[in-house]
Amino acid sequence: MDHSAETSRHKCAACFRQFNKIEHLVDHMRTSFHSPHEPTCAVCKKHCRSLDSLREHLIGPLPKQECKNVFDMRGCKFCLAILDSSYSQRLHQERCQFSCVNSGLLARLANLGIRDGSTAIDGGRTRGSGPVALACKYVGGGDGSLDVCAKVCLIDESENVIFYSYVKPIIPVTNYRYEMTGIRPEHLRDAMPLKQVQKKIQDILYNGGEKARVLVGHCVEDDLKRLQIGYPSIMIRDIANYPPLMKTSKLCNSLKYLAQVYLGFEIQNGVQDPYEECVGGMRLYKRMRSQVHRIEHHPMASDPQNKNNFAAWRESELERMSPEQMLEISRSDYYCWCMDLRI
Repeated sequence: MDHSAETSRHKCAACFRQFNKIEHLVDHMRTSFHSPHEPTCAVCKKHCRSLDSLREHLIGPLPKQECKNVFDMRGCKFCLAILDSSYSQRLHQERCQFSCVNSGLLARLANLGIRDGSTAIDGGRTRGSGPVALACKYVGGGDGSLDVCAKVCLIDESENVIFYSYVKPIIPVTNYRYEMTGIRPEHLRDAMPLKQVQKKIQDILYNGGEKARVLVGHCVEDDLKRLQIGYPSIMIRDIANYPPLMKTSKLCNSLKYLAQVYLGFEIQNGVQDPYEECVGGMRLYKRMRSQVHRIEHHPMASDPQNKNNFAAWRESELERMSPEQMLEISRSDYYCWCMDLRI
């Protein structure tokens, strides 16, 4: 018996895990949800669950040496793509690295109309079909640990400010968290009431009653909860919970880390502003959305057409398939943002 051939047959065609028995490989494929939407090594074609896992595979403490050698010569350290030549890699990486958030605009937001909380900046772009990014800054209520929204920002996908305002806290503030927020009592004294902020944000998100807009942000569902705004989950793109950008299946990465590692610029140094967090979130979303993956008519494992792909009653048929054939019918368990461009 050729044991090497048998082992090769029981090797996952996506993550390369090996199994002693074919039924174990079938069980693995049933629960792994491998798909073309997973981050994939451009050298050996190994599928990884996240970009962090792919980074470990390429340049971690124990990388696959063959892949590391190629990546060191022709790999982009930001998007992890492999280019045709070292020259192409240099040109690509220069374009791939984002510049820092516009410091002039941050100064304008800090010093213009909203300095005393009396005036909000309204970009006049309530209507539009593109995605918007939301970020908030919180002061402390209660014993100081309760997050209370005190500043909010929304931008469009060109990083233009749509709405930016201080928010009048709904409960007394016990900790302004000044070192991080830069917010003082005078900023909130005449700030916009929460109900007015809610209406403004809802008008932007629901596009004046037309087609609702995709909402982007890091932990943006928490922001909506604290703003007491409901929004359909199908329209939310939360950077913190997007599997390719997570640390593990249960732990999210900070926005600061993601912007530094995958975009190449720094945010959240010193006093933090929601505008730069909106920009970081929007840039990450657009990078994920721009990825080119194989088009599938029914890309989700949850699609009715795929419910029997790995059904128990197909066990005998599945065990006769090659690893490549099983990968062909495997589907993703998350919605890949590349599909937003096909809507």
